[in-house]
Amino acid sequence: MNLRNFITTVAACAIVVLSAGCATTIEKNQPDTTVQVVGAMRNVMWKGELQGTIALDTIADKEHLYGLGPVEYLAGELLVVDGKSYKSTVISETEMRVEETFDVKAPFFVYVNVPNWKEQQLPDSIQTISQLEAFLDQTTKQAKRPFAFRLEATVDSAQIHIVNLPKGTQVSSPDEAHQGQVNYSLQNQDVEIVGFFSTGHKAIFTHHDTFLHMHLITKNKKQMGHLDNLYLRPGTIKLYLPVE
Repeated sequence: MNLRNFITTVAACAIVVLSAGCATTIEKNQPDTTVQVVGAMRNVMWKGELQGTIALDTIADKEHLYGLGPVEYLAGELLVVDGKSYKSTVISETEMRVEETFDVKAPFFVYVNVPNWKEQQLPDSIQTISQLEAFLDQTTKQAKRPFAFRLEATVDSAQIHIVNLPKGTQVSSPDEAHQGQVNYSLQNQDVEIVGFFSTGHKAIFTHHDTFLHMHLITKNKKQMGHLDNLYLRPGTIKLYLPVE
């Protein structure tokens, strides 16, 4: 091999190596869409472990972040929507406070980074939580689980709650954990709902009788809480699932 051919060969190999390195770098920079879980609901409800296990401001990647859970010591509700964190607390039986802050801790929290969503057709017949749960279970058999989802809709009616445990209360059962909880009713509101679906996380981040954990926030950001009941208005519903 003459000198010119040798130099050409070395240069070609260098390009291949550099290209492979660049590809690896790009691959490494792809967002991790795996659902992350910190703490467990059952430890809070049955063991009384109410203190924060995660400070939300320590989550390194907040871009396109979605998550939910309660405030430590069950003093409110948390919802992260596309990198913005909202905390709701009880003021009275009819009034709440919703503030945007990452300066808060949660005893358990589920979260994920989702940069891209795809709209999924949702039949108008799907109006309640149980109908939504069955639909998601049936249509995502081949999808990566657990997963986050989003709903944008007008609700004819909905009920949300905010946990509001009196300070110093000891907890050893779900009934005790929900002392002080305040329920709020909504009618004719434009809302966004962030939820997490899993068939394998009961009592970890979903209650023992459901595959879903959802928090609702109104479009005006004045009301937010754990979603207990809803009736979606047909013709207004947009369901979004992560792009895998």
